Amino acid sequence: MKQKNSKGVCTISSTSNGERQDWLACPFRALDVPMLHDAAHRLFGYAPGDDVSIVAVPVLEKPQAADDLRKRVSEGKPTIVYFQNKLGGEISISSTDRSPEFSFDATMIELLPGDAGAVTVGQYGIFEIQTMDFHGTYAKAVRNLDNARHMHKGEFGASVESHPQWLSEGVEGPNIANAFKRTFYQMMFKFQIGAHDTSAGCILAIPRAVWDSWQRHLGRPDLVPHPDGTWRLMQEGNDPVDNPPAWIYVFDTELSATNTPNPLRLWRVIGTDAAALSHYTLDVAPEAALEAGGSVDRLRDSITLRLSKYLPELRPARKARAVRTKSVSPGQTML
Repeated sequence: MKQKNSKGVCTISSTSNGERQDWLACPFRALDVPMLHDAAHRLFGYAPGDDVSIVAVPVLEKPQAADDLRKRVSEGKPTIVYFQNKLGGEISISSTDRSPEFSFDATMIELLPGDAGAVTVGQYGIFEIQTMDFHGTYAKAVRNLDNARHMHKGEFGASVESHPQWLSEGVEGPNIANAFKRTFYQMMFKFQIGAHDTSAGCILAIPRAVWDSWQRHLGRPDLVPHPDGTWRLMQEGNDPVDNPPAWIYVFDTELSATNTPNPLRLWRVIGTDAAALSHYTLDVAPEAALEAGGSVDRLRDSITLRLSKYLPELRPARKARAVRTKSVSPGQTML
């Protein structure tokens, strides 16, 4: 599925948030079966123990698989099918003269029994995945690994471990600011689509490293714990709701020496809506920048300092140094 330059690239380790974290770079890696089941149960309101079948649409090209699905639906068993970019293609909404075209990463559809055993389409749910793209290129690192696999057969792991620079050549830090800017509008738009009567809701799944990098963009909000073990991101003064129209799934890589690839685990399940996300991004974060002594206050000083390189008269006056006096111990006379 993946392009040649990123073939084999799954996660990239970086200290961009201050501590070393694995940043998921591959969106297909996030199509984790337990996470998809959790999303289906949450969006369509199934109980935790319900037997829910989730089927990628291309599987239905097999007649037996299609017949098995029809049987499940006719028996009233929860059945979900989904489209994804490489699995049946993305589902899109068309543009109008007042709105843009948008595609969904993955679209889940609930199938229901109709008259005389027919299959009907119920609600749909949106499942978005936001991984991280990086400055630079993966091509050199991928080439290094391909060469090492050929040149160091039987000792590939040890060779890579002793030459970590092979893994980082040409790869720079995560594209944090651009990723948030690009994602923000899509999140707002799709969260609103998910709130429509015909939709079961919208889920955005992001790695924990990405969530950590978003905190400054969101004004570092406090999450409110909910009795069911999930969390809420809501505006101050609003009461939490049990079934919000939008969810943010924050997942992390569970490091393991025996499981390959390392499994993903949900770290936070956060209920929210487009209005709350807009409030924290467009109200709270700018207010923090405008506070006395904040980054906006320092902007004028920064501009003046930069201009002073060309107009020396703008250079700030140097502060006079404080005169240091010698300390005098009791009984001593200062000369």
